[in-house]
Amino acid sequence: MIDKTVALNVNGSAQRLRMCGARPGLPPLLVVQGGPALPLLHEVPKFQRLLNLEDDFLVGYWEQRGCGDAPRGDAESVSWAQQIDDLRTVLRWFHGETRRPVILLGISIGGTLSLRAAEHEGDRLKAVIAVSPDTNTAESDAAADAFLRNQTGGAFARRIAKLPPPPYVKAGAFQDRTRLLADLGTIERGRTFGALLREMLAAMIRAYGIGGTVRALRNVNVVLRRMLPEIVSLDLFANPPRVMVPVHYVFGDLDAATPGSFPDRLPAAIAAPASTMIRLPDAGHMAHFDRPDVIRSIATRL
Repeated sequence: MIDKTVALNVNGSAQRLRMCGARPGLPPLLVVQGGPALPLLHEVPKFQRLLNLEDDFLVGYWEQRGCGDAPRGDAESVSWAQQIDDLRTVLRWFHGETRRPVILLGISIGGTLSLRAAEHEGDRLKAVIAVSPDTNTAESDAAADAFLRNQTGGAFARRIAKLPPPPYVKAGAFQDRTRLLADLGTIERGRTFGALLREMLAAMIRAYGIGGTVRALRNVNVVLRRMLPEIVSLDLFANPPRVMVPVHYVFGDLDAATPGSFPDRLPAAIAAPASTMIRLPDAGHMAHFDRPDVIRSIATRL
């Protein structure tokens, strides 16, 4: 069993990559976390329990700039362009370490980062698996807002009434909306925000310790403050990436932030030598956790 964490200097930022695999010689797969601002290293046990990719791949779990137990200065240096450059640097390192083309498993905004990085690193990639990639912020915000405003009754109605309309450029409003979407089952099927938060805090304390968890939570707010004003104008339809490797899209039908037209429009907009698209009726935004069997099946067929 391979399980080692390496410290990388990524464009002037100290970042960590945990590499896990059942045996030497497995092909590389790099996980690109969503968020923005969410750490990843604390979720390694959840990935391993649900997806079990380590049986077939050397899985790289990359803690992005400013995420997790990172210095505040790294969190303050985050930008959209910087995250793309960082992913390209980590991808080149992972490819050089394994001498084999890498599969990118990108989740949410991590799927978008993966598509942007793949424009420039096709010779080092085998494929991109994009789970619920952020595509057009304005349309996604409108869809999520319409979904919320259509909810009726009790506490939800009162909470939704207090939520300002999009766009969301401040961390507080963005997080309030995330809580509502989670409680309504659109993030992970059947999991409330409270349940997800308790799971996350317990995992973070195990991974980072108490002090590291405090710093990781601080960094979430810092990175959101830096990234949200940039992401509000994100539009892959207007400026689609040109990807030279196959792309496999996975969307959950329970995801209120993914308009129903996106699963068909996105593969048509992005140039790629091949693409597939799967819509999962029993999955939310975190489709890789709701239906890990589907993600594993896609990866192992590549």
